[in-house]
Amino acid sequence: MENPIPKELLGVLACPRCMGDLRYDGPGKGLVCLKCRLLYEIRDGIPILLEDEAKPLEEGGGHVPAGG
Repeated sequence: MENPIPKELLGVLACPRCMGDLRYDGPGKGLVCLKCRLLYEIRDGIPILLEDEAKPLEEGGGHVPAGG
């Protein structure tokens, strides 16, 4: 699946919890913070960057983008 978030925008988005980098996770359909191990969903092309809405990545499971 193609990344619905333009690279320019992804370059300025940050995790609301730690201000770390976010990576697009096609299989999980969201943006992932590897430091916090959280998945922020993308709904209707809009990243939901609310800490209360984030889903924790499961240990040994969940989707983690390649190169991370």
